[in-house]
Amino acid sequence: METAVTIVTFRDIFQDEAAKKSKFTDEFRDLCARILLDKQDMASLGLKDGQKVRVQSEVGAVIVVAKTSDDDPHPRLAFMTFSPWSNQLAGEDACMSGARIAAKLSPSDESVTQISELLQRMRAQGIST
Repeated sequence: METAVTIVTFRDIFQDEAAKKSKFTDEFRDLCARILLDKQDMASLGLKDGQKVRVQSEVGAVIVVAKTSDDDPHPRLAFMTFSPWSNQLAGEDACMSGARIAAKLSPSDESVTQISELLQRMRAQGIST
């Protein structure tokens, strides 16, 4: 089961505060390694709040936690904080808040992608960390 979405990245004050403490904390991961989805998209994927989802773009893939958005219906439009997780999905030109990323979502039993793994990927691509 797979659903195509457009992801919009955004800044979050809580994420910024957690990052000031450390990007290696559970708090930072919990705020950033998630995707907000329309309730119809959650239902079509058979997901409940807190279940994991694989997010695959042309550039990369991550496993994050799916959360139901409280906003008005926005089918096939998903939201992720601007973070190391969303950056794995965006090309170099799109690594900014407000970027739009085409992606496919599918339920996953895998663990949430750890920030240490994201850093390893970046180093392997020659991106300084």
